[in-house]
Amino acid sequence: MRTHLILGAGLIGTALADTLVARGDTVRVASRSGTRLPGAHSTIADAADAPAITELARDADTIFVCTNPPYPDWADAWPPVFAAASAAARDTGARLVLMGNLYAHGRVSGSMTTQDPPRPVESKGRIRQAGWESLKAAHDRGDIRAAEVRASDYFGPGAGPTAHLGRRFFAPLLGGKTAWCVGDPTQPHAWSYIPDIATTLVAVADATDDHFGRPWLVPSHACSQQEIAREVSALAGATGRVRGVPPIALRGLGLVSPQMREVERVSYQFNSPFTVDARDSERDLGVRATPWASAIATTVAAYAAEAARGSRRSEGR
Repeated sequence: MRTHLILGAGLIGTALADTLVARGDTVRVASRSGTRLPGAHSTIADAADAPAITELARDADTIFVCTNPPYPDWADAWPPVFAAASAAARDTGARLVLMGNLYAHGRVSGSMTTQDPPRPVESKGRIRQAGWESLKAAHDRGDIRAAEVRASDYFGPGAGPTAHLGRRFFAPLLGGKTAWCVGDPTQPHAWSYIPDIATTLVAVADATDDHFGRPWLVPSHACSQQEIAREVSALAGATGRVRGVPPIALRGLGLVSPQMREVERVSYQFNSPFTVDARDSERDLGVRATPWASAIATTVAAYAAEAARGSRRSEGR
């Protein structure tokens, strides 16, 4: 039985904890809210507090960094989290697995691979790249053992209103209305299923040390939001449709909302093909994406059930 420390109790941290607990591992989860997760030992801690994280990581095999500060806070929030995680890994000997994204890849002309040089085009990509480079440098010095798992935009049951393929996408479609999306809904985009993200994180943690010192991509599916809307209609018998928010409107929202300003800055990811090639993860880690038909059907069923519960509550008032 192994012991792990997970920093962050959001959707990915929760899915990861569930996966590790299910196989009998000891799981500690640290978050600012102290969110309790079934089978895990939960505690209140700031991921940027190096002494606290180091103490929680004592005797742990792995530290997973699954925190996700709000976009407008990234410049201030991420550097101390990277530093604290690195210090904890150095002082305890625990291996470090960083949950990452694709922002450092910037604008791409083909499917992304882990061999691509970083080309971040906006601040969030540069922040994430700088964080990974600091951990990679510590790894190369022999101070720590670190790896990064990069996912595209996630989807699955529970993905909330901030997810591109979350509640704000599925609820209107299931209600026969228009789902407004960022970018061009006809462009193929990589979507990472939340259980597959957790599976890839675990696979990296279980791998030998020669699998560290590098990033890994989560096996993901590529399809357009328009295609997904058609599948939702077929699965649920709904008549909703999807349309892209006009770029000028998106920029206007950014003038009054710091969060939307940051969303607009990464909207390039949805205006042209944005896909991944994760064959090295499949080959070397033995992970596979959940079949699309199963993942989307499970997701649609979850949002349909959520809509039905909301309807019953409304009727009961």
